[in-house]
Amino acid sequence: MQDEHRQEKDEAGDPVETRGKEGASGRETWIIAGAILLGSLIVSGGILFSRGTFQKTSDSGATGILQPSENPSPIAERPERRPGESVKVSTDDDAVLGDKDAPITLIEFSDYECPFCKRSFTDVLPELKKTYIDTGKVKLVFRDFPLSFHANAGKEAEAAECARSLGDDVTYYKFHDQIFTKTTSNGTGLALTELPAIAKNLGLNVNQFQQCLDSGKFKDEVAKDMADGEAAGISGTPSWIIGASSKDGQIEGQLVVGAQPFSAFKAIIDEKLGNK
Repeated sequence: MQDEHRQEKDEAGDPVETRGKEGASGRETWIIAGAILLGSLIVSGGILFSRGTFQKTSDSGATGILQPSENPSPIAERPERRPGESVKVSTDDDAVLGDKDAPITLIEFSDYECPFCKRSFTDVLPELKKTYIDTGKVKLVFRDFPLSFHANAGKEAEAAECARSLGDDVTYYKFHDQIFTKTTSNGTGLALTELPAIAKNLGLNVNQFQQCLDSGKFKDEVAKDMADGEAAGISGTPSWIIGASSKDGQIEGQLVVGAQPFSAFKAIIDEKLGNK
């Protein structure tokens, strides 16, 4: 089965993209119809769905669809999280935007080809930068969560890491900004051939950049971001964790899911700053 593009909404009605399988809702219709038919023929008996084989779509989508898990694993390893819940996740060694000593950390799990992530980039990030990041109150840590049905997102994530390796965190976010600015989103909104052009515009050594990208040097780094996100219960993009900064980089904070407005972040950040 091929992955399909899933656009859902969180509990506040804001869009979020989650991973899904083609025909999931169609299969459920047949399952329900079959269950009704069997119920009329067999009085005693039931149909059991093992949670090791099927899992519920992210609560952020609020769809309640049962669908096959791509990588079935114990529930303890893949917790289901609801927006507003407390979530703990590491900043790892990922690029930081803002003052590294800022009291509040905002970790973003994002996909460069997700249209809702681009909406957050254009509509929310500028206000976050102006109000909190540029004033030293919040630092942003961007972690990659490329969804499998976005063909170029994984390689774009690697490209940003390559740019960072040839520069610094500032270079990383300049590259990050250019990808989101240029892409039209939804899988192949930015041709991979444009990545070296971005590197050149930022003054990077294009040959070194291309060698890094072709080698897959940062493929494991991107995969680790994905794995850490899944372990924390992240299942869609964009998703954020907002919490107090810590010396060990382990952030326990409030989960925000979907294309939320700036006001949603402001309420949480102001409350946490008030406790500082």
